[in-house]
Amino acid sequence: MGVDIAFWVLAIVGIAAAIAVVSLRNVFHTALMLILCLLSVAGIYVTLSADFLAAVQILIYVGGISILIILAIMLTREVQHGSLSNKLRIPVFIVAAVFLGVLIFAMVNSPWQISSLPPVEPTTPALAGKLLGEGGFILAIEAAGVLLLASILGAIVLVREK
Repeated sequence: MGVDIAFWVLAIVGIAAAIAVVSLRNVFHTALMLILCLLSVAGIYVTLSADFLAAVQILIYVGGISILIILAIMLTREVQHGSLSNKLRIPVFIVAAVFLGVLIFAMVNSPWQISSLPPVEPTTPALAGKLLGEGGFILAIEAAGVLLLASILGAIVLVREK
């Protein structure tokens, strides 16, 4: 019962934050709403007993991508003006509404199998062992960290004063 309430609260917060991401004009506030939306998705993963996905969501998206976006915004001039008015606003809204209709149609007409039992054992140790253990993908994880660092340094070099 408590998990169901937490799921729906996180879902409502996530949807509200996603709407704020596309409707706010201040780019910095949009980035903060994106972080809130990504955190609510991580919370939904926790309520669904997918603890490894929640950890990955927080580490990669909230911790890495969002900080990179905020750093890029802070290094950009004239952030307060926001995005300019666009002629494609109505066609994009129509395409988004059609896409939403297709998603709702697919969700309603799909046979969803629901398990009544939670996982017997945590999924994190098994997945962490496969990723970071013997024969794992630690090199790829380290390379991703180096690439993120290089992109941050590149952004700083590109926008600094001559």
